[in-house]
Amino acid sequence: MAPDRETLHAALVERHGAARQAKFDAAHVAVCGLGGLGSNIAVALARAGVGHLHLIDFDRVEPSNLNRQQYAAAQVGLAKAEALKANIAAINPYCEVTAEAVRITEENVAVLLSGDDIICEAFDRAEEKAMLVSSALAAYPDKPVVAASGMAGLESANRISTVRVSKRLYVCGDRTADVADGLGLYGARVLVCAAHQATMILRLIDGSEEP
Repeated sequence: MAPDRETLHAALVERHGAARQAKFDAAHVAVCGLGGLGSNIAVALARAGVGHLHLIDFDRVEPSNLNRQQYAAAQVGLAKAEALKANIAAINPYCEVTAEAVRITEENVAVLLSGDDIICEAFDRAEEKAMLVSSALAAYPDKPVVAASGMAGLESANRISTVRVSKRLYVCGDRTADVADGLGLYGARVLVCAAHQATMILRLIDGSEEP
């Protein structure tokens, strides 16, 4: 049986402190793309007690996703947004999750992300990444965007870092390794990049603007 809300919240306060946890409780974060990056980011934020997660991805779970994404084999064929919502409910049933199985476009970015405080870019393709970042910053110049670039292959995980590119844009990764170069995707290295993104999001919620 899951612990009640008060018990689970008390455990989070014990780990994070009451003031910081209150910030996490109130935060609204959009995770755009729920693959190797996004699914791991969302789980990390749910475990930290972030109160409101907005999960967006039009795709479905495939067998090739299971080496690095937060889905079970039995969920193959399900919409990623709904499958991840169910998985988060099993981890933190008191996290408010909005799941949308839609494709993000330049035309719908402003509407989709209007209720979110922080926008996390976690797409696979470079052109989709660029579209989301540019569209989100144009629509919401005061909202932070945490993006990723370069986590493919088996180069040292120590090459992955977080940099502040502009006032509201942060990029995590090694900024060079691309799956399009035939490097492959490995769960451990992708997870390191996802952890950088999740940590930057938590720092922003806490009021820290530097990586």
